[in-house]
Amino acid sequence: MNFAELRFWGWLFVGLAVLLSLRAGWRRLSPQSLAEFDRVALMGLGMFLLLCVSWLTFLIWLTVALASYGGLKWILRHDARAPRKYLLVLIPVLLTPLAYYKYSNFVANGVLGLGVDSLRDLLIPVGLSFYTFQKIGFVLDTLAFKEPLPRFVDFINFVGFFPQIVAGPIERRHDLLPQMETFRFRWDPAQINVGVTWVAVGLYFKLCLADNLAQWMPPFMGSTTNPCLIWVANAIFGLRIYYDFAGYSLVAFGVARCLGVRLTLNFLSPYCSTSIQEFWRRWHVTLSNWFRDYVYIPLGGGRTPRWALNLAIVFLVSGIWHGAGWNFIVWGALHGACLIMIRLAAGWKVPAPLGWAGTMLAAFLAWLAFYELRPDVLWAKYLTLLTPTAYNLAAIKAALTVLNSGEWIVLLSLFALAGMTLILEWLSVRRRDEPFALLRRPWLVALLVVLTVLLAPGKNNAFIYFAF
Repeated sequence: MNFAELRFWGWLFVGLAVLLSLRAGWRRLSPQSLAEFDRVALMGLGMFLLLCVSWLTFLIWLTVALASYGGLKWILRHDARAPRKYLLVLIPVLLTPLAYYKYSNFVANGVLGLGVDSLRDLLIPVGLSFYTFQKIGFVLDTLAFKEPLPRFVDFINFVGFFPQIVAGPIERRHDLLPQMETFRFRWDPAQINVGVTWVAVGLYFKLCLADNLAQWMPPFMGSTTNPCLIWVANAIFGLRIYYDFAGYSLVAFGVARCLGVRLTLNFLSPYCSTSIQEFWRRWHVTLSNWFRDYVYIPLGGGRTPRWALNLAIVFLVSGIWHGAGWNFIVWGALHGACLIMIRLAAGWKVPAPLGWAGTMLAAFLAWLAFYELRPDVLWAKYLTLLTPTAYNLAAIKAALTVLNSGEWIVLLSLFALAGMTLILEWLSVRRRDEPFALLRRPWLVALLVVLTVLLAPGKNNAFIYFAF
C-alpha cells in the first residue's frame, strides 16, 4: 500500500464505506454475529487492498500464507512434540518465493556467472521479505511456546493486516494476534485523533522530506574521486531513507490506531543514538528483534566465546535480507564490524556528543554501500573517502560547482528542515523518552500538514523498502 498515493486513500475509503454499509445491514439481521462479521470484513478489506497493489503480490502472499497455515496445522496434528524435522521442510518452502524472486538472479548471474537472462528482469513482489519473515516467526513462535492454532480468519488478519503488510513492522504472534482475534470496527474519536497525528507526521516525513531529498541525489552520484561529493550523497541518502521508511511506518502505525489496533513503533528516532548498539535498538526495531530472537540467540548470543562470529553472521544475513548484491553484504559487514569493535572497547567511556558523532559517521559511511550497487564503483568511493589527501580545497571548489547558487540554497534549506526535525526528535527522546512526542503536538501537526501540502513534489516516489 503506497500511502503517498491518493489512489490508496481512495480505495481505502471506498472499501470502508462498502463494509460499514454492509455492517449496518448485518447488525439488523444478526447482531449476535457482528464480531465474526467484523473479522471477516477486515480480512476482505486487506485482500482487496493487496489486490489493488498487484495480482502477483496478492497471489504470492496468499501462497505463503496457505503454506504457513497448512504446514503448521499438519505439524500440530501429527507430531507437535518433535517438530524440528518438519521445520527443515516447511521453512525452506516458505522461503522459496523469496529465494526465487529476490536472490536467484544474484546467485545465478552475480555469483556463479551463468548468464541466465530470464532472471535479470524479475520484479520482486511488494513486501515479500516482510510478510515472509512474519509468517516464519508465527510458525516458530507457535511451536516454541506450544500455542494453539488460531482460526483461519484470525491468522489471515494477522499476516495480512493491511497497514503493515508490505513494509512492516514485522509483528509477532503475542503482540498482534490477540488484537485480530478481538477486532471490531468501532468509531472511537480518541483513537482516531491520536492516529491522525501519526499519519500527519509520517506523510510529512515521506512527502516533504524524503521525496524532496531524493531529487537531489543524481548530481552527487557520479564522482568516485571527490570525497565532498560522496559525503553529500551519503548525507542525502541517509536522511532520505530514514524519513522514507520511518514515514511509512508512522503512517501504518497511525492508520492502525484509527482502527483500534496498536502496532509496534518501528523507528525510535535512531539518529539520536550515541552508539551503534543504540542505533540498532532504534532503527527498524522489529527486524532487529527478529534477527535477535531467531538467529542471534539460537547461535548462542553474546555469552559464548564465539560471540563475534555470531554478530558477524547476523549482520551478514541482515545485509542479504535487505538486498541481493555484494553491496548489501558490505553494508551488513560494516555494521557488524562496528558492533564488534564497540563491544571490544566496552570499558571505554565516551562523552555523549562524541558518541553521537562517531555513530553518525559510521552509519552514514555505511549508507554508501546501501545505494551504490556497482562493486567496483563502491570500492573506488570507499578508497577515496579513506584517503586523507583527497580532502583538499580543490575538492571543495569542485563540489560547489555541481549546483548553482539557487540550487544550493534549496538543498541547504532541505538539510536545515531535516535538521530542525531531528532536533525535535532529540528533544522528544531526551526530555520525555517518547519519540516524536513534540512533533505530534496539535499546533505542530497543523504546521507539518501545511508544509507537506506546500512542499510535496508533484512526482510520486515509491517507498524505498517496497523493493524488499
